[in-house]
Amino acid sequence: MLRTLLIRHLFCRSLSTTPRFLFPESLGLLPNSQSPISHKPLFFNAVSAAGKQLPAYRVIDGVGNVIEGGELPELDEQLAREIYKNMVLLPIIDNVLYNIQRQGKISFYMTSYGEEATIIGTAAALLPDDEVLGQYRELGVLLWRGWGIDATMAQCFGNEQDLSGKGRQMPVHWGSPKHHFHTISSPLGTQIPQAAGVAYALRRDATRRGKNCAVVYFGEGAASEGDFHAGMLFASTVASPTLFIARNNGFAISTPASEQYFGDGIAARGVGYGIDTIRVDGNDVLAVLNATREARRRCVESGRGVLLEAMTYRVGHHSTSDDSFAYRARQEVEDRKRIDNPISRYRLFLKNRNWWSDAEEVELKESLKKDVMRALKHAEGLKRHELSELFSDMYGGEEPLNLKEQREELIRLLQKYGNAWGPWKAELKKFKDNGESLLGRVGSTTNKGETG
Repeated sequence: MLRTLLIRHLFCRSLSTTPRFLFPESLGLLPNSQSPISHKPLFFNAVSAAGKQLPAYRVIDGVGNVIEGGELPELDEQLAREIYKNMVLLPIIDNVLYNIQRQGKISFYMTSYGEEATIIGTAAALLPDDEVLGQYRELGVLLWRGWGIDATMAQCFGNEQDLSGKGRQMPVHWGSPKHHFHTISSPLGTQIPQAAGVAYALRRDATRRGKNCAVVYFGEGAASEGDFHAGMLFASTVASPTLFIARNNGFAISTPASEQYFGDGIAARGVGYGIDTIRVDGNDVLAVLNATREARRRCVESGRGVLLEAMTYRVGHHSTSDDSFAYRARQEVEDRKRIDNPISRYRLFLKNRNWWSDAEEVELKESLKKDVMRALKHAEGLKRHELSELFSDMYGGEEPLNLKEQREELIRLLQKYGNAWGPWKAELKKFKDNGESLLGRVGSTTNKGETG
C-alpha cells in the first residue's frame, strides 16, 4: 500500500475533476512492470504531487541570510572567499573582452553576466579531474581549475601562446586537456551525448571507475535538441556517470523559456528518464554548491546519470552578435540585476559572517582589473602561431590526403600572392614565422614526392 501511495504522490496528477483516490491494491501491478493497475482512465501531465511544479532548492535569500530550515554546505572562510573572488573575476573579464570585440580586436565573445553563481558554484563542487564538456559560458570552470587570465586572452586572440586551439578556433571555444576541459564546439547540443560517451569510458577505466564523472553544461534551449534526449537516454539505460547541468537562464537567444516548452522546465524530463533530478536556485551559489556536491556523489556512486537544473537569468546579450533589447525590455534586465544579483547576494552573506569587508571589495576589484588589463596588453603584442601549425595535430595516425591537398593549395596561393598582394603581405606578418615554415616544410615534401 505504501508503495502505491508513494508512486502516486511523486509522479502523477490526474486531469480529471473527480476527487483524488488511491489505486486499489487488490488490482495489483501490470505484468512485467511496476505500474499499478487502475480501474479508471487517468491522464497525467505533472511529475509532482497535486500537479505543482518541482521545487527549487535554496540556501540563502536575496539579502544573504540563510532561509528557515536551510543548511549551509561544508564551507570554511578560505573556500568561501575563493568562490567569491572567482565570481567577481568573471564579469571583469567579460567587460574587457566584450568591449574589445566592439573595437574589432577579436571576432566574437559571449558573456556570463548573471550566471556567475551557477558556473562557479558547480565548478567548486567538482573534482579537478572530472571531465567537463561545456557549451560556451563555462569560462569560470576553467578559471576555477587554474587555467588563468593569460590563457583566456591567448585563446580569444589566437596568438602564439594559445595552447587551446593554436588560433584555429573562434573565441570562447575553450579547451584544455590538462584541466580536463573538452574543447567547445559551435553546433548546439553536440556535447550532451558526447558526455554520456565520455562517462561510459570512465566507467570502463579501472583507475577512474567510481572516482570521476563526466559533467556536461547546456542551456534550456539546447535541451530542445535531439542530442539532449540521446544523451539522457544513454546515461539512464547504459550505466555511465554523467552529471547533466542545465543552465535555465530564460532565453534561447531570443526565444523565451515560456515559448520553448509547455512542461515543467528541464528537470521534469529527468524524472521521465528515471534519473535522480534536482532543481536549484541558480543565483544562490551556496545552494548550487550543495546540490552539485550531492548530485556528483550520486552520479559517481551509482554510475548513472543525474540531472541538475539551475534556474538563473541571462543578464547579458546572447553574444556580441545579439541585441537582446530587441526582444526584451531594458527595464526587465535592470530589475533582475538589482533584485536578484548572484554576486551581491553572496557578498552580503560573506559580510554577515564577517568574512568580507568594503575595503577588501575595492582592493579586489582594482587588483583583478589590473591583472586583466595586463593580460590583455600582453596578448595583443604577441604574434600568431607559425602558419604551418594550421595543419598540425589535427588527426591521429597517418595524415589524411585531404589535409595534404589543402596544405599544398595554400602553398601555391602563398607563392603566387604572398609577396605580391598587400593584404596577404600584411596578414603573413602577423604569424610568428611570416609563413616561411609552411613554405619550406611543404615545399620539401612536395619536391620529394615529385622526385620519387
